[in-house]
Amino acid sequence: MSDAAQPSAAEVRAAAEALKEALDRHLDAVERRAAGGEADAAADAEVFNAFNELAAAGEVYDELLYEVHDEVTPFEVPATDGTVDYEGPDEPEVLSVFIRRDYQVTEPRRLLAQAERITELDPESVDDAEAAGVGARHSLHAAIGVLFGEFEPDEIATRHKEFGLEEGDATTWVAAADEPTEPGEWLPAPFESVDPERVICRFDISDAFDEEELDTL
Repeated sequence: MSDAAQPSAAEVRAAAEALKEALDRHLDAVERRAAGGEADAAADAEVFNAFNELAAAGEVYDELLYEVHDEVTPFEVPATDGTVDYEGPDEPEVLSVFIRRDYQVTEPRRLLAQAERITELDPESVDDAEAAGVGARHSLHAAIGVLFGEFEPDEIATRHKEFGLEEGDATTWVAAADEPTEPGEWLPAPFESVDPERVICRFDISDAFDEEELDTL
């Protein structure tokens, strides 16, 4: 690794601050769940997510501390493989699928050009506000709205390079639900009901897995 690529002391300090914030968020989530007094799937999910964030922040701080100062922490934040013992029904009748895909906008001009093309070919597919906001001198924010409004998420995933995007981590969780929900019931907070103990299976995609495989060679 070149000197230019070496992390700085300021990055170590920033990682330490991020770890402190993650500790606070985790404790806050635990205390909120305890204050509830009763089993709460949303509170469990909040603690679970805060735990994962804490583990990730601790790992980043450990690595930077060692690289910059050749020091290690006196504790280890336990890592998690994201799995929890399944506590849902043996024969689920209703499923909820939670999907997250991250992208980096690597070529803004390409994304803007694709959005302009959509508005020119099918102006009725976007509203006037979105169409007015698309263009080299206008909003990338509006162009993203046009792009994701026109194409299904799976199509964007397979054609992401055409849209100036670079794939990041992705995950799909399939969870058991108790009963069908009423139309529009969960739309105001679609991910609030994630219960790790009801996840039947999950599928993760990450470059981190490739790095782990290389480390074992």
